[in-house]
Amino acid sequence: MTTLLRLPGTHPAELTVPDLLLRNAQDHGALPALTWYAADGTATTLTWSEARHRVVEVAAGLAALGVAPGDHVLLMMGNRPEHWLTDLALVHLGAVPVSVYRTAAPEQIAHIARHSRAALAVVGDAEERARWEPLLAPPGGGPDGTPPTGLRRLVVADEDAVGPHTAFSRLPRPEDTSAVEESRRRVRAGQPVTVVYTSGTTGDPKGVVISHRNVILNGIALDKVTELPDHAAHICYLPFAHIAERMLGIYLPLLRASHVHLCADPAEVTTLVRALRPAQFFGVPRIWEKCAAALRTALDALPAGQRAALEEAGRTARAHLRCREEGRTPPPALEAAWEQARRDVLAPVLARAGFDRLVWAASASAPLPPGVLDFFAGLGLPVMDAWGLTETSGALTLNGPRAFRLGSVGRPLEGTEVRTAPDGEIEVRGVTLFEGYLRPDGSVEPGTDADGWFATGDLGRVDEDGYLWVTDRKKEMIVTSTGKNVSPALVENILKEHPLIGQAMVYGDGRSYLVALLVLDGEAAAAWAAGHGVDADTGTLAAHPGLRAEIDRAVAAANARLNRTEQVKRHRLLEQEWSPATGELTPSLKLRRRVIAARYRREIDGLYEDQV
Repeated sequence: MTTLLRLPGTHPAELTVPDLLLRNAQDHGALPALTWYAADGTATTLTWSEARHRVVEVAAGLAALGVAPGDHVLLMMGNRPEHWLTDLALVHLGAVPVSVYRTAAPEQIAHIARHSRAALAVVGDAEERARWEPLLAPPGGGPDGTPPTGLRRLVVADEDAVGPHTAFSRLPRPEDTSAVEESRRRVRAGQPVTVVYTSGTTGDPKGVVISHRNVILNGIALDKVTELPDHAAHICYLPFAHIAERMLGIYLPLLRASHVHLCADPAEVTTLVRALRPAQFFGVPRIWEKCAAALRTALDALPAGQRAALEEAGRTARAHLRCREEGRTPPPALEAAWEQARRDVLAPVLARAGFDRLVWAASASAPLPPGVLDFFAGLGLPVMDAWGLTETSGALTLNGPRAFRLGSVGRPLEGTEVRTAPDGEIEVRGVTLFEGYLRPDGSVEPGTDADGWFATGDLGRVDEDGYLWVTDRKKEMIVTSTGKNVSPALVENILKEHPLIGQAMVYGDGRSYLVALLVLDGEAAAAWAAGHGVDADTGTLAAHPGLRAEIDRAVAAANARLNRTEQVKRHRLLEQEWSPATGELTPSLKLRRRVIAARYRREIDGLYEDQV
C-alpha cells in the first residue's frame, strides 16, 4: 500500500475527489501529475500544483458559461489533457462529468444526451464536433417547439475545429476563483462523481450513478492489495468512458499522487510502455492477447539454443510461481534457479515489451485465456485477473502479489461481499456499489435489493479459500436444442490459445451443435506467411489452403479438450478483424454477439446447411 500519503479529513468515507486534488497540491505540489505527448513525441507535464491551478481555472470558466451544481456535462475528447482537466473541474463545481465513447453510434450519443439532460458538451476535434452539432437545440426549438435534446452549447478543444462554438482555450478566466473554492467545499462524498453509461451489447445504455465515496473507498481498498511503489506511473490509454480507466487514470492517481501519462492513440500504447517501463499495467484480455502474440512471434525467431534456454527458464518460473500461489516458500535450490533465470533469461525478454519492472500486471472485463496466462507465467510475469462492473465502481475482486490464484479473479476487496445464487449468478454488496441508475427525470433508481445485494448477471463460484471464479455471462449461455448449457467464453478461450486465432465467437443457441466464427491474429498470421514463403495480406491468407489446414488442426486440438456438447463441429475463418469501429465489439472490446450473429447470418446458416 502507498505509505506516505495522508488522507485529509476525519474519515475516508467523507472524502471527495477535490479534497484529494487539494491534498496533492499542498503535499506533493512539485511532483509530476499529468503528461501528454505531441505528434512529434514532445512531452508536456503538469505538476500537481500546476494541475490544480489549471483545474480551478477551467472550473471558473465553465461556471461562467452557466454550469451549476448538479448539471450533467458530456465529454468526448479521447485521452487528452482537456478531458482530464475538465472532468476534475466539473466535480469542483458539484457538476457531473459524463464521458461518452468516441466509438458510440449516433443513436447512442443522442440517447445519452437526452437521458442525461445535459445542456453542454465538451468535444475534441472537427470529427467529434460534427457528430454533436445535429443534437444541438435549434433556435426556438424543433418543429413542434421541443428540441431533440437539451444541448445548448459545445466547447471544442481543437482550435481549428471550433467553428461557431466556444474554444476550450478561450473559456472565461475570472481572476477571482473564490466561487469555485466555495463550490468545492460544498461537495459531499455521497454526491455523484460521474455517471457512466454502460456500453452494453444490446439495448440503450444505462446511466450508472457513482459517488465520490464509491471511487475513493474502492481506491483505498485496491491500494491495500496491489502494493505499488509510491507515485507509480500509469499509462492512460483506455477510454475515460470505461470505468476501469476512470479509476486507474483519474481517481487512483489522485489518491496515490501518481503520474498519469496520457496515450491519445491506443495503437501507440506498446511504444509508450517500452519507453516508460511502468510498475503497473492494466489491459483488457485482447490487449494481453496481442502482447503475447507479438512476443511469441519475436521469440519463435530466436536461435534454437536461446529458445531452449527460454523454455527451461519458463519451467523454473512456473514452478516458482506455483509455490507463491500455494503460499509456500520456494526451496533454496528453486529460489536460486529462479533468480538466475529471471536475471539472465527472462528480464531481457520482458524488457523487449517494457514489462521488466512490472510489479502489478492486471486484466479484467472478461476471462483471460488460459494460454495467455500460462505464456506470461512462463516469463515470470503473473497477470492478475480482477473482476468488477461499472456498477461496482470498477474492480470488486482482485488477485494481489501476496495472495492469488491464477485463473480466478481474486478475493473481494475490503468492504465488499460476494455470494452466488442457486443458479450460479454472482451477487455482490458493499461500500463501492453504485448509487443506482439514472432516470430520465434526474432521479436515481436503486439497483440493489432491500438487503443491498446486486445481481451482476455473471456466473461463477467461490472456492474454499474465498477466490471467485467467473465462468460466463448469465444471458450469454448457449442452450442447445438438446437442452445442454454451454459457456461460449470457455470454448472461445480454448480456441484462442492457438496463436493464429485472434478472435472467436461460438454460436449454437437452439441448435444441435456448436459452430464458430474465427478471425486471424494479424501479427501471428503475418509471421506464419513469412515462415511459409507466402506473400499475402491477412484477408487473402484466410483463404490460403495451408493456413486453413493449420486452423483446422487448431480447432481439432481445442475439441480434444472439450466435452462433446462443447465441441465445435464446423467453423468459418473470416477475413476482417472485429473492432468497436466496425461494430462487432463494445468500446471495452467485448463481443457484441447479437450484432455479429446478425451480420454473419448467412455464414452461420451455411455452417448448418446439409448437416443432420
